Amino acid sequence: METGPHEHRLRVRYAETDQMGVVHHATYLVYFEESRTSLMRDRGCSYAELERRGWALPVRRVQIRYRAPAYYEEELVVRTRVGRVGNASITFESEVARPADGVSIASGWVELACVRKDALRPVPLPPELLERLSGDQEAADGPSESS
Repeated sequence: METGPHEHRLRVRYAETDQMGVVHHATYLVYFEESRTSLMRDRGCSYAELERRGWALPVRRVQIRYRAPAYYEEELVVRTRVGRVGNASITFESEVARPADGVSIASGWVELACVRKDALRPVPLPPELLERLSGDQEAADGPSESS
């Protein structure tokens, strides 16, 4: 099983910037989501297919640390890995960097709960999801607060 971070490349779009020409802080949640769903798809567990089968992974907690600004038209890479895998939750850790100079722009993590769409109550992660995503998980009790 692949254990290195998944890399998702993107180019900052004009609509993602604020009046100062800087990527708006809320946009990083979208970047994290793009990378996370791309990682899942590459590991054979498409989020769209998961939803068609009645499962959902709503965001339960999120943390982002902003380190440097990113600007319109810059190429960014989002490196995402599976952090902690719990019984009914999974945490993805991401870092956004600018490949041109190697600067770390932002880092953080997103914890998702596992629910059945018809009940919206926490349930154990499906075995096939665990099998495909647990390869690079940490044995820790949660994401690093220093991310």
